[in-house]
Amino acid sequence: MNEEQIILEVKNISKTFPGVKALSNVNLKVRKGEVLAVVGENGAGKSTLMKTLSGVFYPDHGSGGIILDGKTVSFSNPLEAKKAGLILIFQELSLVSELSVAENIYLGNLPRTKRGLIDWRRLNEMAGKIMADLELDIDPRELVGNLSISRQQMVEIARALSMGAKVVIFDEPTSSLTEAEKEILFMNIRKLKEKKVSVIYITHKMDEVFQITDRVEVLRDGQNTGSLVTAEVQLEDITKLMIGRILDDYFHKNQAVKGKEVLKVENLSKAGLFENISFSIRKGEVVGLYGLVGAGRSEVAETIFGARQPDSGRVWINGKEVSIRSTEQAVKIGIGFVPEDRKEQGLVLKMSCKENISLAKLPWIKNRGFLDTAVEMEMYEEYKDKLSISTPGAYQKVVNLSGGNQQKIVIAKWLSMTPDLLILDEPTRGIDVGSKAEIHKLIAKAAESGYAVLVISSEMPEIIGVSDRIIAMRSGRVTGVFTDAEVTETTLLKAIAHV
Repeated sequence: MNEEQIILEVKNISKTFPGVKALSNVNLKVRKGEVLAVVGENGAGKSTLMKTLSGVFYPDHGSGGIILDGKTVSFSNPLEAKKAGLILIFQELSLVSELSVAENIYLGNLPRTKRGLIDWRRLNEMAGKIMADLELDIDPRELVGNLSISRQQMVEIARALSMGAKVVIFDEPTSSLTEAEKEILFMNIRKLKEKKVSVIYITHKMDEVFQITDRVEVLRDGQNTGSLVTAEVQLEDITKLMIGRILDDYFHKNQAVKGKEVLKVENLSKAGLFENISFSIRKGEVVGLYGLVGAGRSEVAETIFGARQPDSGRVWINGKEVSIRSTEQAVKIGIGFVPEDRKEQGLVLKMSCKENISLAKLPWIKNRGFLDTAVEMEMYEEYKDKLSISTPGAYQKVVNLSGGNQQKIVIAKWLSMTPDLLILDEPTRGIDVGSKAEIHKLIAKAAESGYAVLVISSEMPEIIGVSDRIIAMRSGRVTGVFTDAEVTETTLLKAIAHV
């Protein structure tokens, strides 16, 4: 690598938290105008490294250094890093929704008149010029809160350019984007490259690595395991460096013999969300629900689980018609639900692993009116082994676990209830490739154990890989039903996109 092209270099950086060595002598080089992927399993140290680079964390005393544009730097906070040209765009965007686009772009550096007042005309002109450079049709005076997530992300990029960014770090930038919005993001990343701005791109989505990046840096257990040229490697090369082994079976197809009908939905409707939804799932069957964001997939699942009330339609569980008015009632009749947002809806982050696993079953594990802690510990030990949950112990708070292990805790909570129907909404969102394969295996095992399983996923290879049948949705309606034998990416795309 030509040393004159290096804009950012990390030398032997280490970072220790109480009881955890998050980074150990990590090295990194970023060239001017390139897109570098930083990949690794959950807990590999990716986010810790980026937060250390951008001033959120301070590296261990005496552990290496950071060189930006030829100068050794040390940042006490993110603002110092931004002023130096190193900007981290978090997965959760940091914009102020009540302010305009222009105000957000120049927040902290608003142009002033001679009298010290904000120069609104100049502010909007400056923001408009940056928007024009990025070929974005966004009114600088529009409130950020009125914009879609993808357009808010473009405002973050515009803000980075306004600060003279040399390196922009994206942390899981497509987690909330549709395919069309993702393409807009990629177009603007390419524009950053054209301006010789370097990009560090953190993602768990391997297809994105091959779409947008020039090189790949792999971390495992807080250490470097490889630096690769994207065009010269295969997925297997990267995953082996990430998880220390070859990933033989990424998808695990359910082999269960299908049994009786567990769930039947007939003409289920909710005004403004979905209309006349009908399908069924049998014992030992995995049914996939697929569509673009906004198709109504999650809303259908939430209605079946009692979190929403339908306007019309009928639902049967194990041949008996039911009217589910609450999530508590859904649990009692044998439905488990792994929600899309595990941190907000699936876990109590400040509680321990064993406490989270037992949450759904608390009414059934009492002894003389008190929680039976022995049974609670038995449940933890059982599912820790069954699901290969990696945690220091039963009393570890789940907030300290990796995303993959957090997701296993949520799944364990519902498996402990032995539900007849298990619903999983985006079960592998935000987790690494190794953990994804383990979740896919758990889905197959659940079906083989006799559960009826409904899986919602935005990833086409995943929904095809795990499902026995796929129900395609568009604009709140079912647009196709496909068996495993007849589905292809082309037929599925036509069903959801009306092409």
